[in-house]
Amino acid sequence: MRKKEGQIRIPSGCAIAAMISRSGRRMSGETIVSGMKPMHERSNGLGGGFAGYGIYPEYKDFFALHMFLADRAARKECEALLRETMEIVQCQRIPTRTTPAITDEPLIWRYFVTPLRSVLSSAQLDEKECTARAVMVINTRVKGAYVFSSGKNMGVFKAVGYPEDVGYFYRLEEYQAYSWTAHGRYPTNTPGWWGGAHPFALLDYSVVHNGEISSYDANRRFLEMFGYACTLQTDTEVITYIADYLLRKQGLTPREMASVIAAPFWSTIERMEPEQQRQLLYLRKVFSSLLVTGPFSIVLGFEGGLMALNDRLKLRSMVVGEKDDVVYIASEEAAIRAMEPAAEHIWAPAGGEPVIIRVEEGRI
Repeated sequence: MRKKEGQIRIPSGCAIAAMISRSGRRMSGETIVSGMKPMHERSNGLGGGFAGYGIYPEYKDFFALHMFLADRAARKECEALLRETMEIVQCQRIPTRTTPAITDEPLIWRYFVTPLRSVLSSAQLDEKECTARAVMVINTRVKGAYVFSSGKNMGVFKAVGYPEDVGYFYRLEEYQAYSWTAHGRYPTNTPGWWGGAHPFALLDYSVVHNGEISSYDANRRFLEMFGYACTLQTDTEVITYIADYLLRKQGLTPREMASVIAAPFWSTIERMEPEQQRQLLYLRKVFSSLLVTGPFSIVLGFEGGLMALNDRLKLRSMVVGEKDDVVYIASEEAAIRAMEPAAEHIWAPAGGEPVIIRVEEGRI
């Protein structure tokens, strides 16, 4: 008999998982889907999704825009807006398969685009900034249209449903990636809808998150001053824009970004060496509005790497394991064992301690 609400214990809500090959070896999406199955009861069917890096080698030089579209009119309006600043190299429906567990799906399309040189020159923008602005324009101005993925040689696949059903729906076993992230959602105070499922992405940055962001309003107001617009009706979206702002626009390293969003306590900084003190004091003071408070465990995906991070008090579970050249991250050890039964060196990072894994130089 199907269990009802209240009959299932959710120890800390939501499920996250990730895997990355240090050698850049591409791995089937079937593996990351298998890792989500043991964590089924951490979600409630209102959102699941995946991000894969290295999945479009034939279009690796173009931005891959994945879009939810309400109807053909929204699609035509999006294409007209894109053509103002972009060359559309290829466009197609994202392949899916029918499954009773996934319903009410919108039109799901992908566009491989490159910014027009004339636009870059006249506006004095680089191609990433031009693409990010195009994403914000579509997501704020076109009714019934959302760009939910926009990086090069990577893509997000998400829906309303349990993650294993979402993986089946998007035929993820047909994709190969050197890095995968995954999420099963248990929303507590935001709606369960297609755009609100995780991962959230902008350019090559993607985020999966378990927890709740009590600093959301302060974070959002700061980012809005720099052209970001939170439109997807969930607090996690703001972490993705924080990553883009700090890593791309400010040039911070992932470790420095971790010291902003999960900043050490003042009492901890006081006990550090003077040089480390100066650096952390600078980051805390300059980017104070980007401190993320509340319980969280996140995995940030980016080109050539992953970063896993807990909040400072470690109020959400996260474990890491390894086998050969692959590093696995998940909310539970059971998920890692499902992906790799022989995984070794299983350990839990401390609160605020970033775990950063990169693909070996030259392997991508």
